[in-house]
Amino acid sequence: MVAALAFSLTPVAAPSAFAASEIKIVVNNQAITSVDIARRVAFLRLQRAGGNLGEKAREQLVEEAIKGQEAARVRLLASDGEVEASFERFAASNKLSTKQLSEILNQAGVTPKHFKRYIQVQMSWGRVVQALGGGGSGMSTQDLVSKMLERGSDKPSTTEYILQQVIFVVPANKRNNATLNARKREADQLRGRYQGCDSAASVIGGLRDVTLRQLGRIMQPQLPTEWKPLIEKTAAGAATPTRITERGVEFIVICSSKTVTDDKAAEMVFRSENEGDGESEAAKKHLAELRKRAVIANK
Repeated sequence: MVAALAFSLTPVAAPSAFAASEIKIVVNNQAITSVDIARRVAFLRLQRAGGNLGEKAREQLVEEAIKGQEAARVRLLASDGEVEASFERFAASNKLSTKQLSEILNQAGVTPKHFKRYIQVQMSWGRVVQALGGGGSGMSTQDLVSKMLERGSDKPSTTEYILQQVIFVVPANKRNNATLNARKREADQLRGRYQGCDSAASVIGGLRDVTLRQLGRIMQPQLPTEWKPLIEKTAAGAATPTRITERGVEFIVICSSKTVTDDKAAEMVFRSENEGDGESEAAKKHLAELRKRAVIANK
């Protein structure tokens, strides 16, 4: 789990100034530079890692490039907001402000940007693992919570939403710009006069080709990637902006939202941020296949 990542925050001698950046490895057209490698070496040094740090740095960065690319492909890449929140939690768990943590990372030659990219990949790959095998290690909710607490982190909280989805259906054989724009105007008009979830059925009842779906209780880490930022910015009782989707034109109504800290919430947060120790065989096999197909060029 990122929030419990073991690394020393005691002063570490910073490496000498980086030389001009050179591309050292290319992974599926994604460049890994000499500066990237130097920052990872500094990060490993901060973790008190042993062995050949240069080789370890190169190996980690290649694997993380592959993981990040796959998470982006399946649309499970953690957002900037989620990464910032995790960075803040990590700082708080070490009794530091984000400014103090950033100063330590800069002094060590790691930089906050490099560490945040590391966080993003770990969070995102955890979600890919979850999607592949239902949770990697197969531990129960209580086991996950207990393991997390043993690592020294308080049980996390998350937001629980009750959601409705409104879909202005546009059949595939009628899908064109004129139809989509007309349906979007209709959806925007309805969204403007929406009076909450309790009266939704009566408001929508007389409308043509409009579907109302009760999405029920959904935790923040479970929100679909494409809807997540819109839902997070929308107040309880209001509706998100409309979006054109493969089904037509849609918006989500936030019936209610509240902060929860129960075991289920802890499980959701833990799974979304877990680095994936104890990954399932399916996850390991998937990573091996991705690496086999990857085009990796060492410069």
